[in-house]
Amino acid sequence: MKEYFNYGTALELLKEGQRVAREGWNGKGMYIFMRPEDTLAKDFIPNVKSLPGSVKKHLESLDQDVKFNAYLCMFSAQGEIINGWLASQTDMLANDWVIVSDEK
Repeated sequence: MKEYFNYGTALELLKEGQRVAREGWNGKGMYIFMRPEDTLAKDFIPNVKSLPGSVKKHLESLDQDVKFNAYLCMFSAQGEIINGWLASQTDMLANDWVIVSDEK
């Protein structure tokens, strides 16, 4: 039997590195996870493909490492990772959150 919980518990589980989803979501295989905070060494900034050139130039001028804060991501039904996922009010008030496991 699955254990269901609320969004507050889901957030705590995300902080522990778990993947969570809502039982009520229509998309198959969808889940959210937390991308933990990270620090990129200043020498690595030129190699980051996801930063536009103008941002890289600015960060390089600061001559310091760059901290990236933690954020939530969703693995979508289309197999894409969506950065910066935000819960809706329905998601936040739901009690059908579950831990996603690889077990069949």
